[in-house]
Amino acid sequence: MINGASLHRDNHYVPRGYLKRFAAPDGHVWCYRTLVSHPQVPVWKPSSVRGVAYHSHLYTRMAAGRETDEVEKWLDQEFEAPAKEALRKATSGARLTRDDWGCLVRFLAAQDVRTPARLIESLERWHQTLPVLLASTLEDSVRKLELARASGRSVTEARLPFRDYVPLRVTTEIQAGEEFGQLKSELVVGRGLWLFLIRHLLTRTAKVLHRHRWTILTPPRDLNWFTSDDPVIKLNAYGDGKYDFKGGWDNPGTEILLPLSPRHLLYTQIGRQPPSREHAMPRYQADLIRRFCAEHAHRMIFAASSDADVPVLRPRIVNAELLREENEVWRKWHEDQTIAERKLMGWTET
Repeated sequence: MINGASLHRDNHYVPRGYLKRFAAPDGHVWCYRTLVSHPQVPVWKPSSVRGVAYHSHLYTRMAAGRETDEVEKWLDQEFEAPAKEALRKATSGARLTRDDWGCLVRFLAAQDVRTPARLIESLERWHQTLPVLLASTLEDSVRKLELARASGRSVTEARLPFRDYVPLRVTTEIQAGEEFGQLKSELVVGRGLWLFLIRHLLTRTAKVLHRHRWTILTPPRDLNWFTSDDPVIKLNAYGDGKYDFKGGWDNPGTEILLPLSPRHLLYTQIGRQPPSREHAMPRYQADLIRRFCAEHAHRMIFAASSDADVPVLRPRIVNAELLREENEVWRKWHEDQTIAERKLMGWTET
């Protein structure tokens, strides 16, 4: 039985241990919000690391009608905790072992897939593509069943890892007196599907990241790195100042970046030899990276001190109604997802 009292409810999608490396000497991290309700909201505000970059029940999963925080615990045990010592070494100039680099890369992979920005991106894509995909998959399954039946062969069900994460129901509708009917598939496009994607990517796809050559980049003395609520950047640069953030984990030429502290940034360019970590990078390159970090942020940028360049690099949006709408979505996130999954799967509250 799940013990509700021990359930992790406030799920930090940017780990506190990571954010502490961007904290000021007093332990607070300076926060710049890209969406505010009115112009008088302070541009920068010192905040507790515990009080930012989390949503209630972001990773809570429904399993047989009950709440479980297994994904939150899995992310901590498999990606956050193993990276603690590697992060300490990387941000103190210590020598990194092969295992340390592996821990850093796994941490980067988890941070890339677990943010609200990645959830929103996935939901938008799924709403466009899943109806057609479900229909074609169902038609293909029916075709295979008919062929197997005609040939007298049995059909073996494929067991996809973490399949039970996906709130999917397939039903058969057969009219009375009829031999054949229709198959119907229904799916909740939301949290369960996203958590399935997270586990699939981090247990299988993320292995490609370990093939690349990684380094630590240091900015000039008068500049510092900052980070955000969507800190992993996958950059495609096309020349003439053109670029986008649609790179992939194994796309040749894609540059992958993750700030680790105000003075350290994890970096690779797929298919290229990385620059040496022994020297500070040229200022124009550091300025570009700071621009990318600001532009890639979703709703928050974090720094060890108020940075005068950030409001220029990423002007904030003043829109009280939009902010209220977003806050309401997250306030009702757990309830709405839970109700939808219970209704589809026929689970009753226990």
